[in-house]
Amino acid sequence: MSIETISTVAIFILTIIGLIRFQRKPAAVLGCALLALSVLGLVTQQQLLSSMVNPGLVTLILLILCSFALEKTRLLRVIAAKVIVKSYHSTWLRLFGITAICSAFLNNTAVVATLISPIRNNPHHGASKLLLPLSYAAILGGTLTLIGTSTNLIVNSLFIDATGDGLAFFSFTILGCFLVVGCGLTLALTSRWLPNVTTNELDYKGYFIDAKVKAGSELIGRSVESNGLRHLESLFLVEVVREGRLITPVSPSEILQEADRLVFSGDITKVMQISQFSGLELFADKNGLLGTNLNEVVVKEESVLVGRTLKTSGFRALFDAAVVAISRDGAQVSGKLGEVVIKAGDFLVLAVGDDFSTRRNLTKNFILLSGVAPETRISGPKAWLATAGFIGVIALSALGLIDMLLGLLALFGALIFSGSLNTNEVIRRFPVDIWVVVTSAILMSQALVNAGVDVAIAQWVAGFTDLGHVYMALILVYLLTWILTELVTNNAAAALMFPIAYSIALGFGVDVMPFVMTVAFAASGSFISPYGYQTNLMVFNAGQYRLIDFIKVGAPVSLVYALIVIIGVPILFPF
Repeated sequence: MSIETISTVAIFILTIIGLIRFQRKPAAVLGCALLALSVLGLVTQQQLLSSMVNPGLVTLILLILCSFALEKTRLLRVIAAKVIVKSYHSTWLRLFGITAICSAFLNNTAVVATLISPIRNNPHHGASKLLLPLSYAAILGGTLTLIGTSTNLIVNSLFIDATGDGLAFFSFTILGCFLVVGCGLTLALTSRWLPNVTTNELDYKGYFIDAKVKAGSELIGRSVESNGLRHLESLFLVEVVREGRLITPVSPSEILQEADRLVFSGDITKVMQISQFSGLELFADKNGLLGTNLNEVVVKEESVLVGRTLKTSGFRALFDAAVVAISRDGAQVSGKLGEVVIKAGDFLVLAVGDDFSTRRNLTKNFILLSGVAPETRISGPKAWLATAGFIGVIALSALGLIDMLLGLLALFGALIFSGSLNTNEVIRRFPVDIWVVVTSAILMSQALVNAGVDVAIAQWVAGFTDLGHVYMALILVYLLTWILTELVTNNAAAALMFPIAYSIALGFGVDVMPFVMTVAFAASGSFISPYGYQTNLMVFNAGQYRLIDFIKVGAPVSLVYALIVIIGVPILFPF
């Protein structure tokens, strides 16, 4: 075995280990692999550059950028208004169906982000009964078309690099429909096991709001009751932090002292009541930002904030924003807001400064639920251009009348020229992580070819000519891809498993399509882990779920999903 082969295999194995060890930083791990392959000369300069501008990758990037304008229209908000009705079963069906259809053509993260708020605030049903089905519906809907999920487009990018041809727009649709129906029926049965989390006086929306009694405050020396702190609208005084100790529950007769930290829980929209008390300062208020619009975000796994406190992270300098409140798994968060250690999945309500929307690190650290990406709505001709243009390009490319890349490029230019998108927004929200992941994956595939690893795998499996062996190999590819998806991320799993699956197909001397489609579908099958798919993380805290909830509801769905894929792929894409 040559030194090139040993080096390439070593980098591949180390990349998988790195992705499992550093789950929050898949782009960083794959970026290191890219550098190693390039510096060691395991790939050529031409291969490096061609990987960066792979037609499938460019199509994926343009699709994401054009969808930003669509998010700023009323389309998703109008759809959201039609979902909630008094009947739980009718609401569930509407939510599942509308989410699946929308996710087949739109960014499923944007679809979920738009629907989270009306679901949490609806007066008829507990949010915990609807949010997990929302995430699963978005995942299943993404399997319906080529553009339904970034996973499909990543596999398409790798397929183009390997064969020169792309996958058809509706290659995934028939099997995707079986998955939506089969897993949807399973989910309808398992939804009865979802927790019914009810809000009460002590948690409301589960937000933790921290305020400090300043020197000279009129509150000092007076009781909680006499200060009127027991009669706030939709806010409840949960605890007092005094000289490092907690006082909870707080008695109405408790006398307030200077430097007391008052911890409230409740409706964040009522937070301005607190600032009306003389000498009572909110954490965000001392940063001079409380009078600005409030924005809600979810902390990503790969965020630089994870494991650090708001004070030690330099939050204001990083984002030109201050945290007004925090929510975690629906649980009460105790202590001073600035000293709370941030975890992935935490909901933060931010008061933002003028430069917040221009910061380029927002999408790397947060899932933006409100006020950031869609803060400037578009209407009239701009909205029509964004909506009709997007639908038109997708429809024409699906019918084979235009090339999707060229159509999206023309639409992107029109959106920029019309002002529907601005360059600052594009730069700030440019999907760098996806670009690095796909580029690295394509380059890794080429390095394996250069080193002859694909030939070695092909020769090893060539001795197994029985069709049963081929089918077992297909099942093994599914299982490995699914495990990587649950442990790492869907995109990284698809990227790493594609070259292996492709080489196995060549070794057996069968059509590569069954193995390609298996990788694509398996990489989207994340239903058990709240961290395997971004929409799962978004609903994890919003629905106040526990890991056991994902296992109870997601495991049957995952099993049905696997059976449909393993049985359906060889039928629809024969060996």
